[in-house]
Amino acid sequence: MQSLIEHFLRHLPDGACAEFRDLLAGFESGSDAALRALEENFYRDHLALWRSLTEPGAAAVPLQPDPRFSAPDWRELPYFRYLHQSYLLNARFVAERVALGQQEPAKKRRLEFLVRQFLDALSPANVAATNPEVIRLATQTGGESLARGMKLLATDMARGRISLTDENAFELGRDLASTPGAVVLENDVMQLIQYSATTARVFKRPLLIVPPFINKYYVLDLQPENSFVRYCTQQGFTTFVVSWRNIPEELGTLTWNDYVEKGVHRPIHAARTIAGADKINVLGFCVGGTLLATALAKAAKSTPEPVASLTLLATLLDFSDTGEIGVYVDRPFVEKTEREFQHGGLMPGSRLAATFATLRANDLIWKPIIDAYLKGQSPRAFDLLYWNADSSNLPGPLYAFYLRNMYLENRLKRADRLALDNVALDLGAIRLPSYLFAAKDDHIVPWRSAFQSVALLGAPSTFVLGSSGHVAGVVSPPASKARHFWTDAAQQNTPENWRKTAVRQEGTWWTHWANWLTSWAGPKTKAPITPGHPDFPQVEVAPGRYVRVRNEGK
Repeated sequence: MQSLIEHFLRHLPDGACAEFRDLLAGFESGSDAALRALEENFYRDHLALWRSLTEPGAAAVPLQPDPRFSAPDWRELPYFRYLHQSYLLNARFVAERVALGQQEPAKKRRLEFLVRQFLDALSPANVAATNPEVIRLATQTGGESLARGMKLLATDMARGRISLTDENAFELGRDLASTPGAVVLENDVMQLIQYSATTARVFKRPLLIVPPFINKYYVLDLQPENSFVRYCTQQGFTTFVVSWRNIPEELGTLTWNDYVEKGVHRPIHAARTIAGADKINVLGFCVGGTLLATALAKAAKSTPEPVASLTLLATLLDFSDTGEIGVYVDRPFVEKTEREFQHGGLMPGSRLAATFATLRANDLIWKPIIDAYLKGQSPRAFDLLYWNADSSNLPGPLYAFYLRNMYLENRLKRADRLALDNVALDLGAIRLPSYLFAAKDDHIVPWRSAFQSVALLGAPSTFVLGSSGHVAGVVSPPASKARHFWTDAAQQNTPENWRKTAVRQEGTWWTHWANWLTSWAGPKTKAPITPGHPDFPQVEVAPGRYVRVRNEGK
């Protein structure tokens, strides 16, 4: 293994190389018997690979299908069959070898993550000379595919990021974020959008949605057929959404508490006033849910917000296990971030986007590189990838607070360990009926971690597990085929017990949630003719100015 690692190290930047060496310094081999068995299997598989190439009818090498090598040329041409299968065998051996090692858990997870990144980078599919698809296409086009690839590379270099989709295919307000409505409140950190009613009668209590501030809100208002916002209005909910600002340099000193006050408390007051309701229903997605929970916990210590129910989508309140994103967050990294932003400044959205892309490097880094730069294929139009590339800058102090208090020290889960404006927070003081949704394949918010919120909130919760991942699991319109989710009426105390007794339901969780929300939405009343209120007049039509500010070239 050491020789393989040394091979990796020769191809790494100095910083990554030093970190890898530090992690290896604390690496200890597993049991001798396990190591011998692993090595024997490795040599046996390589021998079987050679036999499959030289002896007709020899048994195939036992490998899991890999989409990187699904094209016929990888199987039908012996050289490329050997190339990709030997790579997969080597990669599997290195990964299993690292898994056998004895190391402190956090460091071992970091090492496993780095090894996977390096193995993915070394794939023969990533190099023109060892990718038969690239070679065939270049031959068929007389090299034109490679020339187009270089032009696409030059364009992306000027833009400062890899293009994941055809960004000319979409326009906000026309193709995406097109649900009719108006901005009814605006401040330094957000615009509040109220959407026009699509039913003659609406529930008296409105719905306020707090999306994540790391990306733009319109992940919940993509094209009409997969817009969660539009679906909400069609169910008779007067719907408001917080549209976070792409923070400019001069607002780089804003804090978590600024976002609580200006991005949660003020929208709650505005939505309730505009609807003329006694209470409202609130929904938070991802870090928007974390922010929302801190706001409700803060208000619970003095004057509780007039909220009837709480919905959290793919949200962490207990950061004990943050999944793979946690490999980036350790004490030295957090302290470095705090020093960087001690006097304010911006956390560029491009840096965050690049970090999240590494969690799915083959899908979000290497495949786009191969398709565009090696094959000369312009990216196709895909609404989710357009949104994914539309990152937002964050105030540095807010980002540092989030890293320190949530990811590093996990203060929010413990009563009175985290304070805002000298108000100690206790999630148990949030005594609201709650609907907690998590996605089974979420790599950003592991569903078992999201389940821990059941024990932290101060009232019984309905926990629902959806299929797919962090975003695709949430964006699950009724028209989608092969969608399903799991529910369990029993109050289980662990995610494992919940999963054992949960019942699979066909369809989308949207309909299940909408039925749940009607219990807290109040009676129906005549729908408003237009968005707004004398105290909150229309500022501009949706989607507003804030969402249109992009980070081109940054």
